Amino acid sequence: MSDRTDSQQEGTSLVRALGPIDATMIVIGSMIGSGIFITSAESSRLNGAPGWLLLAWAIAGLLTITGALCCSELATMMPRAGGVYVFLREAYGHSIGFLYGWTLFLVIQTGTIAAVAIAFAKFLGVFVTAVSPDNYLVAPIAFGGYAISLSVEQLVAIALIALLTWTNTRGLEVGKIVQNTFTFAKTAALAAVVVIGLSLGWHSSSAAPNAAWWNSWANGWSPQMAQPGFTLVGGLGLALLFGRSMVGPLFAQTAWTNVTFIGSEVREPGKNLVRALVGGCSIVVVLYLLANVAYLAVLPFAEIQHAPQNRVAVAMMNAVFGRSGALCMAAAIMISTFGCDNGLILAGARVYYAMARDRLFFQKIATTNRFRVPAAALVAQGIWTALLTLPRTVAVDAATRRITYGNVYNQLLEYIVSADLLFYLLMVVALIILRRTKPDAERPYRTWSYPAVPIISILLSGMLIVDLAWLAPATSGIGILIVLTGIPVYFLWRLRPIR
Repeated sequence: MSDRTDSQQEGTSLVRALGPIDATMIVIGSMIGSGIFITSAESSRLNGAPGWLLLAWAIAGLLTITGALCCSELATMMPRAGGVYVFLREAYGHSIGFLYGWTLFLVIQTGTIAAVAIAFAKFLGVFVTAVSPDNYLVAPIAFGGYAISLSVEQLVAIALIALLTWTNTRGLEVGKIVQNTFTFAKTAALAAVVVIGLSLGWHSSSAAPNAAWWNSWANGWSPQMAQPGFTLVGGLGLALLFGRSMVGPLFAQTAWTNVTFIGSEVREPGKNLVRALVGGCSIVVVLYLLANVAYLAVLPFAEIQHAPQNRVAVAMMNAVFGRSGALCMAAAIMISTFGCDNGLILAGARVYYAMARDRLFFQKIATTNRFRVPAAALVAQGIWTALLTLPRTVAVDAATRRITYGNVYNQLLEYIVSADLLFYLLMVVALIILRRTKPDAERPYRTWSYPAVPIISILLSGMLIVDLAWLAPATSGIGILIVLTGIPVYFLWRLRPIR
């Protein structure tokens, strides 16, 4: 199907109603969720020193910025519903495009929405004690290392997903208002964390003056402590675990591609998509680095590593203002996760809509409702996402034989990041391929410092994919297996189109 035909068909269904601020709010709002407030705890446990913690966030930021520069060229060249799905389809064919959309539906987009919804419920539990992971409506039903349950916390997460799915079926204008309002609020909240930490929070016992910044062992760290059963020691062990410590920062900085999914709904995409991608990503990367500096300025490194339930930002505000500060931070994180999930839900549905228009998904998904939004895609996404909130991890204490149930937050991170990195790499390589196969295509923006920027991006993502495959073969392997499950499904869809 030609670009012109695509644009004409989309023009009859979707409306270009998003301006530059709206598009930028999609980028910022989809990125800032729960990750920046939580994942530094696990990252610091894995790498063992403040310098390595900041470097992990900085490299994740470099990967984000180089990716945004590459993606901007593709997005302005093909400003259509589906975004990255369309880029991969045009560079590699329908099969790779389908695998991306399939994985997005199964785990990348829906898994992120589920993880963020669980985080929203977790912080609501700070105010409402009944919202607890152990307050069960349906007790855990175990199978191996996992279980299925329905707690009040999980029910709140499902209710959030349902509410935001419904509001986004009411039209793009409603979704835009919710997104802009909550993104402005949570960006201000994150900026306040930075200002408070760096102005009022400096403490003589904090990590900044006291921890060994680059000597992890001097902070009581060891590779075996960071990852039980790990056999490597010395610098090689630290280097490999440093790569794994980037899972949290990468998860916190993912989802910036969401604005490309709504490319056919952005006005003047040749200008506004570049501004949104590069400007929005830059703002978030800087805020994330400064937030981690604030954590280090206020808290001892051990308190960052072992913050209760990994709530580093809450621990920081508690150290500065006491209980009232912790409550304010919990409220800010609820605002942040609410807005994040709204952006993810709004944008993700456009990919399945684009797939269905290519007859690679259920044909009902290719329709829009009277508000000119893909309501069927939104509902399908919402149902599957709700189901992803139900699994729990099962742990047995070796000494007491006591069974405890966790959530799959960390596992979802590693499923998501491993699969997302693979398609991120393919997207950047797609830029190089399309430069050669479509040299005459209109490109309102051309990637700055090409080919250095895509090469840096490819090398970084490639090394991280190998590192995660080595250190976390179970979880990262499951992420890759989820991608591969799409192969037989793709051929079934091609052989027997679903109408």
